[in-house]
Amino acid sequence: MSQVAVLDLPFTGRWSVQNSPARRVPSHGTDRLGTRYAIDFVGVDDEHRTAPLRDWRTVLATEPPERFVAFGRPILAPTSGTVVAVHDGEADHAARRSPLALVPYALGQAARLRQGLHAITGNYVTVTHGDTGTVVTLVHLRSGSLRVGVGDEVSAGQQLAECGNSGNSTQPHVHVQVTDSVDWAVSHGVPLRFRHYRELPPGADRFQDVETGVPAEAAVVEPRLDRGPAGGDPVRR
Repeated sequence: MSQVAVLDLPFTGRWSVQNSPARRVPSHGTDRLGTRYAIDFVGVDDEHRTAPLRDWRTVLATEPPERFVAFGRPILAPTSGTVVAVHDGEADHAARRSPLALVPYALGQAARLRQGLHAITGNYVTVTHGDTGTVVTLVHLRSGSLRVGVGDEVSAGQQLAECGNSGNSTQPHVHVQVTDSVDWAVSHGVPLRFRHYRELPPGADRFQDVETGVPAEAAVVEPRLDRGPAGGDPVRR
């Protein structure tokens, strides 16, 4: 099995990085459910806002997921492979930016775990990663948006679904993880890297090209249109 799975970013446009394994491992604070090296991407607009509208609901209550720029954005296959697992039908619930809404949601984490896997993952697609023996899973997809089924062959860059807010998600985003098994109960996380993207690190004033790497926490990333220099080894970060 490959020690590192190299992927394409599973989207177009700009996205902000959260829970990056470049910051810490386990990236999500646990090894459970194969999340050791998982990473989250939250869609942003050209001004790097997750939602252009802010009003009293932003401060005091929940908000409809449709407010957020990520909601409904196409989610693409990060690798060519075979679809080995799908789940759809979990509702996209209200989003939460307000601390008043986030606190009770955080306190309900244990209850969601007791409800079972789908209360955590929401809707998802799992695709094999070439010949490495690993699988890649995209999580929190929009209800009813899945375009593939188990057994389908997909190509990197093919649309699989749309970004949603299903499962354990406080606002629309896509969670990406690589594991050594399709069985979440026994799977182990596998390190991942992404190729051919542009990254705006926190505090920087310009994007930089990256051949292969793991985006920094709070960075903004977007896929590169070019495929990098021909020949030679990719620059790793």
